[in-house]
Amino acid sequence: MYCDRCGLNFLPKQSLCTRCKRVPTRYWFQFMSLVTIFAAVLSNTLLGLFLLPRLAMANHGRNLFRGWYWFDQQFALYGWVPLAIGLLVWDYFVWKEARPKVKGWFTRKLLTFSLAAGVAPLLPWWIPAGQPPGEFLSMIGRHPGVPVMMAWGVVLVVTILLCIDPESRDYLLGHGRTLSIVSTSMLLLVLTMTVVGWSLMTY
Repeated sequence: MYCDRCGLNFLPKQSLCTRCKRVPTRYWFQFMSLVTIFAAVLSNTLLGLFLLPRLAMANHGRNLFRGWYWFDQQFALYGWVPLAIGLLVWDYFVWKEARPKVKGWFTRKLLTFSLAAGVAPLLPWWIPAGQPPGEFLSMIGRHPGVPVMMAWGVVLVVTILLCIDPESRDYLLGHGRTLSIVSTSMLLLVLTMTVVGWSLMTY
């Protein structure tokens, strides 16, 4: 890659330009896009906890906000599945040639374990692989939210490991322009729905 200020070529492993000591613009795009996605997810979570239950019972726009509330609940339970599958697909097709052996093996094992742990209880009893240990089933019975939290934790740890390293982050996020459009659209959608919902509550 090259510095968009002084034009010097440098390796993606380096976070700063070796000549002008500036952070490339694409890294700022990547960072601000991740911050925007975090802000959108946090805002949506707070809305799901405090505002959406009331909006779902309101007289105006009930179906719209019930659908939003249902989507939030389903994504909280199963949203980690497409993210884990997407990271595995990206690992195999995009990062395959440039990934470090140890780091790539570790992230793949974590994602595969989370998918296996999430799918195993859904398999029929007559499939040998679909018979989880009794301790695992009893833990799910006592704490049904633990497997979901563990799966989200695995996806979060893998994403952090990939984004800490400049080279793997560059492979994962690209130039950051597309990600910035997606993240800004998510935040604007959440804010728009919040304004609409608040206006309906005060109507």
